[in-house]
Amino acid sequence: MIHDIVLRWVVIGLFALTAVEYGLAVVTKPRPWTSAVNHALHVVMAVAMVVMAWPWSTQLPTTGPAVFFLLAAGTFAAMAIFAIRTTSRRELYFYHGLMMLATAWMYVIMDSHLMPAGSSTQPDMSMPGMDVSAMNMPARNSATWSSAVGWFGAVGFTAAAIFWTYRYVLDRRRKTAPRRSLGDLGQAMMAAGMAIFFLATLFPI
Repeated sequence: MIHDIVLRWVVIGLFALTAVEYGLAVVTKPRPWTSAVNHALHVVMAVAMVVMAWPWSTQLPTTGPAVFFLLAAGTFAAMAIFAIRTTSRRELYFYHGLMMLATAWMYVIMDSHLMPAGSSTQPDMSMPGMDVSAMNMPARNSATWSSAVGWFGAVGFTAAAIFWTYRYVLDRRRKTAPRRSLGDLGQAMMAAGMAIFFLATLFPI
């Protein structure tokens, strides 16, 4: 999906570093089960996004990963509702769920059967009695939805990257909660990578 080689390696680096950071968090410290599931799902997501950065990823199956990340989004929503007690952490888990949902969307738009707008072929000649504009209406509607989601994701995750970067810098200046500041850096990198991916759905980059 990302054609520019430099930008591709930037995205790969962002998600690879995040995968390492969350992977170390899973294996090095005992945590509540909610945090363990949180970090494990983020590792899977980061690895999936690294793979998705390469052009050959379009040849891989998409339905299974899309369903997996939809279930991951539902898992975060369920944990936020039933297992998380504080409001701030509940909002954080809903944000994680939104990121998993965005990953599922990426797989959906890679599948021409699920999102046919990008791969529709138009007839070379119009036939008598055939309303071509009516035939093309579903494809146009699909393209409109895809563009709207693309802009929402690009703007939203750009704002999230700025927010998490600000939190990281603030924690570093205070020299408090070093573990949380590292987590904030990981969130900033993931949000930046997602913003680039959504931009790639809007413009050829």
